[in-house]
Amino acid sequence: MGKINKLLVGEALVGDGNEVAHIDLIMGPRGSAAETAFANCVTNNKDGFTSLLAVVAPNLLCKPATVMFNKVTIKNGKQAVQMFGPAQRGVAMAVADCVEDGTI
Repeated sequence: MGKINKLLVGEALVGDGNEVAHIDLIMGPRGSAAETAFANCVTNNKDGFTSLLAVVAPNLLCKPATVMFNKVTIKNGKQAVQMFGPAQRGVAMAVADCVEDGTI
C-alpha cells in the first residue's frame, strides 16, 4: 500500500433515481484533519445517522481503516439491513480493490 502524505478529497455520483450511490471521500495521513474527522465520525452518532467501519467480513476491517455513514435518515429496518452488512462489505471491497490495483 502506498503512503498517503497529504490530504485528499474526492466525490463520485453513480446511478440514477433510487439506485444512486453518492460517495464523498477524504483521505489523509495520521495526525491530519482526516484522522480527526475519522475519530469524530465514529464517536458522534446522531438519531438516524450512524457511522460504521467498512468490514470485509464480520470482525475483519479493510485496510486502510474506512468509516462510512449515511447521508439520509435511516427510517426503517429494511434500510438498516441494507446499510449494516451489504453496504459495509461493498465499501470495504472497493477499498481493498483500490489498494490491490495501486489507486490508494
